Amino acid sequence: MKVFAVFGNPVAHSISPRLHNMAIQELGLDAVYTRICLEDGEKLIEKFKTLRLSGANITVPHKEVVMPFCDYVDEMALKIGSVNTLVLKNSQICAYNTDGLGFLEAIKPFGDIKNALVLGAGGTAKAVSYALENENIKVTLLNRSPKRLENFVDFERFTWDNFNAKQFDIVINTTSAGLKDEELPAPKEILENVLKQARFAFDVIYNKPTPFLNLAIANGLTCKNGADMLLYQAIHAFYLFFDQSLDEEKLENSMRKALIL
Repeated sequence: MKVFAVFGNPVAHSISPRLHNMAIQELGLDAVYTRICLEDGEKLIEKFKTLRLSGANITVPHKEVVMPFCDYVDEMALKIGSVNTLVLKNSQICAYNTDGLGFLEAIKPFGDIKNALVLGAGGTAKAVSYALENENIKVTLLNRSPKRLENFVDFERFTWDNFNAKQFDIVINTTSAGLKDEELPAPKEILENVLKQARFAFDVIYNKPTPFLNLAIANGLTCKNGADMLLYQAIHAFYLFFDQSLDEEKLENSMRKALIL
């Protein structure tokens, strides 16, 4: 039996076990998926080996810390600067980041997108930005302070103080604003000036209607929350775990079913 886990701190809230175990069960695979709360990310690989895991997902705050301890890091994960999936291959621990792939799958229904405004400058912003760039979509970053924008030298970037609104096809919130409060990811006047010229809005938060999406809806945009991004990054991780031919439709249906439980 293969054993998989999600590492994080906290990790009790993670629905990854629900998604993966539902797929494992319905696809008839000999495996199980659990969660592990770990304080020290530098000990993650040691724990991985001790538990004889076949693979793992990684959530905050360990996505960046674990990278130097892996035997192989995928090119996209290197660009993003963080990993969310580990797979044991030929006694080596290989690291990947499926967040960007999950995001691209989630926005496919929007159709043709030429340029994007990404709100925030954290790890999720990096995954989204490099995934968009990989699809030849022009990316602009907007963040409250300049410090974290220093990690985005490959992109056009602005702070609230020096940003002038222009037309973007899609506006993406990658911050935690609205997750546990009624905050917006940027001042309302800035957002309204941008949203009234945009076509689509996306929020990586998936478990509640956020003030950002409510504002986007009020301005007539087509909107999505982060539920599909969560789903598709899990599907891409699952493919990495089980390096074999899988029933794609059955996999997505089983995980989608688990998502709404």
